Amino acid sequence: MKHKFSWTVLALLTSTALFSFINDHDPSISRQRSGKTDQDSLNTKIAFWKSKFLDVHKDGTITYHPDEQGNTLPDFSLVGYHHGFIPIPKLKVLKTLKPIDGDAGKMIQQAIDEVAAQAPDQNGHRGTILLSKGTYPIAGTIHINADGIVLKGEGNTAEGTRLIATGKGSRSLLQINGTGKITETPGTRVNITDKYLPVGAKSFNVTDPKAFKAGDKIILYRPGSANWIKDIQMDQIIAREGTKQWRPEEYDLSYEREITKIKGNTIFIDNPVVMAIDQKYSTGSIYKYSYKGRLKEVGVENMLFESEYASDTDEDHGNIAIDFDDIENGWVSNITARFFIYAAVSLNTGAKNITVKDSRCLDAKSIITGGRRYSFNNNGQQNLFMNLETTEGRHDYVTGAKTAGPNVFYNCKSRNTHADIGPHHRWASGTLYDNIDTDGQINVQDRGNWGSGHGWAGVTQVLWNCTVESAAVQNPWASGKNYAIGLKGKKVAGRLPGKPDGEWEAQDQQNLQPSSLFLAQRKAAHLKTP
Repeated sequence: MKHKFSWTVLALLTSTALFSFINDHDPSISRQRSGKTDQDSLNTKIAFWKSKFLDVHKDGTITYHPDEQGNTLPDFSLVGYHHGFIPIPKLKVLKTLKPIDGDAGKMIQQAIDEVAAQAPDQNGHRGTILLSKGTYPIAGTIHINADGIVLKGEGNTAEGTRLIATGKGSRSLLQINGTGKITETPGTRVNITDKYLPVGAKSFNVTDPKAFKAGDKIILYRPGSANWIKDIQMDQIIAREGTKQWRPEEYDLSYEREITKIKGNTIFIDNPVVMAIDQKYSTGSIYKYSYKGRLKEVGVENMLFESEYASDTDEDHGNIAIDFDDIENGWVSNITARFFIYAAVSLNTGAKNITVKDSRCLDAKSIITGGRRYSFNNNGQQNLFMNLETTEGRHDYVTGAKTAGPNVFYNCKSRNTHADIGPHHRWASGTLYDNIDTDGQINVQDRGNWGSGHGWAGVTQVLWNCTVESAAVQNPWASGKNYAIGLKGKKVAGRLPGKPDGEWEAQDQQNLQPSSLFLAQRKAAHLKTP
């Protein structure tokens, strides 16, 4: 029987997984475990404060306060593996491998292919390949191209399971790639009739909902337009050699969503609008889609990835440790990557609902310039990066061009960084940077003619309770907002001074409550059935 997770089924599975997650990460619960209660904290007379943008009630529910156009902070809770509604599974070990002399790549690939040939269960799971402790030299790239396979080691240190990209050649060591692309279902596209659909909205009206039902996967589509580009001044980038002004047809934005219910002509969706759809710029629409060939249920756990290198500035060696694309509902847990040029984990545009957690990217080896050292890179949708650590990176927690949210980076640390954290270029929308601790910068700004004309890096970018050396947070001209709430560190003008200021609240003020927006939102999401 082919299994499909519906929102109703997922809701029935949530309580154990979700409240275990909250218990492990909510600071107030940690205080209770240590024998200290919220009342104890109050007795210490710490001056807590809350954001003007929302209220978290005693029962865990949240009320958001809209601006004059109805925009609110979006709900970032439904990101990561199965939106956080079920725990990452522990699959049965089907094969156990041990180190061999010489290149181990062929042995590992053969094991993957053998497991891929087995039939998956009703959840799309096949099983785990366990790599015993020891060193596995790999001269090429390992590929996982089938559902339900977990590659697992016995430790993410040199004494555990150690995969080494040997020799020369800039490449990904492990590539997890499906095939295909978003394909519109003919005859299903209908227009959104709301004059202005604000950020944070989870419902909207359409001309005719008869082609849709609850559980349908849809694209929320916002086409680019010349007058929008003119208003955000991305047709006026000060040119240098190679600079490209933005063009409307290059800024059509597609957000993957699922319908939760329909009432009259009103469509309700699982994840919120993260960029306002304003009819003065363009008419939004929705349509059903398919994604034939997209993988699911693939994980990587508990191992060390390394690259050989000739010198600290060597460019002819391992580029990415783990590379995802065209996959939904996968994970990376408890890995360490060292000495790669680009990233420990890179999620490309077809990667959705991936959880990357409890991992490190250390000591990159490359020249220190553009296109290198993007330690944890995300170009996909509804992905969660949490409990991560980096050293010697550049853009350690980063999104790329037109990255469609919501996406979350939570509880991440960066040291000896050589550039800034944040949206890197060309209009990422809907990212939460929550409790990021860096000795460098987090910037959300107009990057101008950097690159080939990066321009406005992002919109609806929320910095919550972050600690930085400095930060520039700007609002795009005439189109959306960015937020720095409870940021500790220096406020700076950014790449192009004179741009509109972002929404700054209580800079350098301690004891923001809730201390994590993501955890508060996830707790609230699990108090109700989607």
